[in-house]
Amino acid sequence: MNNTNYLIIMAGGVGTRFWPFSRQSFPKQFHDVLGTGSTLIQQTASRFDGICPQENIFVVTSEDYYAITKEQLPFLSDEQILLEPSRRNTAPCIAYACYKIAKKDPNANIIVAPADHIILKEEEFKARVNVGLDYSKNNDVLVTLGITPTRPDTGYGYIQFEEKADHGVHKVKTFTEKPNLELAEMFLSSGDYVWNGGIFIWSFKSIKNAFTAYLPEIADAFAIAQKHFYTPKEHEALDIAYQRCKAISIDNGVMEKADNVYVVLSDIGWSDLGTWKSVYENSNKDENENVIDGKTMLYKTDNCVVKMPKDKLVVINDLSGYIVAEFNDVLMICKLEDEQKVKQFVADAESHGKHFV
Repeated sequence: MNNTNYLIIMAGGVGTRFWPFSRQSFPKQFHDVLGTGSTLIQQTASRFDGICPQENIFVVTSEDYYAITKEQLPFLSDEQILLEPSRRNTAPCIAYACYKIAKKDPNANIIVAPADHIILKEEEFKARVNVGLDYSKNNDVLVTLGITPTRPDTGYGYIQFEEKADHGVHKVKTFTEKPNLELAEMFLSSGDYVWNGGIFIWSFKSIKNAFTAYLPEIADAFAIAQKHFYTPKEHEALDIAYQRCKAISIDNGVMEKADNVYVVLSDIGWSDLGTWKSVYENSNKDENENVIDGKTMLYKTDNCVVKMPKDKLVVINDLSGYIVAEFNDVLMICKLEDEQKVKQFVADAESHGKHFV
């Protein structure tokens, strides 16, 4: 195991598309969504066993989630839980963590991963990550994992890559954000496009150069704040840095502009688990194609997702293609094909009281 390898887990999102389970007070990354016995953030951390030591894992989240992060990943010290003063999308989040790590180790080789994805082929995932780490350690590059697409999905970004590979790594030609169906079908048939999975690998030196070139205000803000990291003045310095940062994603701010971006093609059983439909697709099903989590009595019911508290019995008769989900004080019953309406449900539920969202 290389002690200069570091992991940044981004865990500050709310994930409202997975309501009523994912709430502002208890987002989906802290849930055992698929009933595996581990929450999504626990699975993410354990996925990197053998790649980087636990003391090199940093979680970026908000103050609201400090306690639950500490509870679910008890090996983390307080210095490894980075609390953003406000949400500014992924570029400031990643900059904070990278500059924090570099204060400790300027030669750091860094992986950035969301806390709420699932990866079914974990050994292959580790192999692909190690390909990226080997390349980023020896070159001034920004590497991303490109997920082998399984369908012309319009909900993902796409990466076009050059056919020629260098040590298993392909140069990126273009990024395309969420194409329409016709374009997605063309991408799939062309064979030189992969999904953008939002998993990145780079040395601190390379990402620092990229921030300086493409987001200089963020680079300057964190270069100043870095002087106070690991001191009592860190909190104050961080507040000032975030006030200077615009809200922008690392994709828009850096990856789509840089000319040294490379991709590792990765068939790793990946899903961002962003919606109820993705939960349905990635879960084990009974003989009637139902996904069940909880105590149920089902009659003439098929193609449903039923996720209920363990202490309740749900009885369903003659239902097909629905989500039936209860968490705390909210019960939602919705057609699976109408899952895109969940965000509207969340907005409307707020009028009944903030504790419902």
